[in-house]
Amino acid sequence: MKVLVADKLEQSGLDGIRALGCEVLLEPDLNGPTLEARLAESEAKILIVRSTKVDRAAIEASTLGLIIRAGAGVNTIDIEAASESGVQVANCPGKNAIAVAELAFGLMLAVDRDIAFCDKEFKEGIWNKKAHSGGRGLYGRTLGLIGLGNIAQEMIPRAKAFGMNIIAFSRWMTPEVAAALNIGRAASLTELAKQAEIVSVHAALSPQTKGMLDAEFFAALRPGTIFINSSRSEVVDEPALIEVLKSGRIAAGLDVFDGEPAGSTGTVSSPLAELPNVVVTHHIGASTEQAQEAVAAETVRIVKEFILTGKAVNTVNVAAGKSGATHLLVVRHKDQVGVLADILAKLREEEINVQEMENVVLRGSRSAIAQISVDKPISAGSLDVLKQLPTVFDAVLMPIDQVK
Repeated sequence: MKVLVADKLEQSGLDGIRALGCEVLLEPDLNGPTLEARLAESEAKILIVRSTKVDRAAIEASTLGLIIRAGAGVNTIDIEAASESGVQVANCPGKNAIAVAELAFGLMLAVDRDIAFCDKEFKEGIWNKKAHSGGRGLYGRTLGLIGLGNIAQEMIPRAKAFGMNIIAFSRWMTPEVAAALNIGRAASLTELAKQAEIVSVHAALSPQTKGMLDAEFFAALRPGTIFINSSRSEVVDEPALIEVLKSGRIAAGLDVFDGEPAGSTGTVSSPLAELPNVVVTHHIGASTEQAQEAVAAETVRIVKEFILTGKAVNTVNVAAGKSGATHLLVVRHKDQVGVLADILAKLREEEINVQEMENVVLRGSRSAIAQISVDKPISAGSLDVLKQLPTVFDAVLMPIDQVK
């Protein structure tokens, strides 16, 4: 099986994929038209990317069965196009959580203690200790977490080690979850903004979160707040952020920003560069050796599972539950050639669409159980026909809502 790696991947990951018997095509500079052309030419079945954008044209030109994002976010992949083309999309959630959490605290300290500016002035021959001695410190301050996924949960023990108080806003967090984590729970973004002295953003990008941190949110922040974003720039209304930064009411540490260069090197231009109360890093949150080795190992695991079963772990575009299924057809049958074909032919006669199917072979490979989720019930007559097949032991149809 051909695996096209269109981004940097750790050597351990490349070696692990090759050990599975795959042919690895390492071409980390592919992008746009060159990626589309290479996918069509190579007939690769698996594509592995990190920051490379995978658009509809590339997907439709390919013979892919799986796209792996060697990281957490999948906003650079056209999920809708992949789903329409029968391509699974998988990611590596949580593998870089510690690295991102560590950088978030680095940004907090850098902003609070003027670390970047002290270093810059020192290298310019300037000594101005008085100007940089106004840090408030982290101890006793309230950290507001936006989002409560893997990264935010790694923030909690680190914040407690600094002696900070913690509150969080997440749409799924209940009072019971907050109590179990021993943190406060904000009922809204505005409530969090009013209480926090440092805000750290760890929200995934979605239609619901895009631009959610807007002018109203920034207006609610307390004067002197430190705003940290190491998630996605798109969750922030950047013009609104720039305006509040220009006012001097808050300071910020950012690992992401609008107009970020697509490549790993190049030139950059941003209005943020003109502001003295901002520290910016180069989207390096996940870029530690520890994190990348963990991502590489997870990538190998995903490839292995896909080769063995045809299903990838950590898929983000598999329909929840049984999708459009209304009934489950369970057929106990002999493990012989043609049995499933006979069953599917009978479903086809009645124009019944299969939503999901699993065939479990029992020990000894003499019999199996087919579990077929369908979009409407098979007729009683056709069900009787299936039961009477010499290769079928029994066939049962039940509504999905009765399946436990």
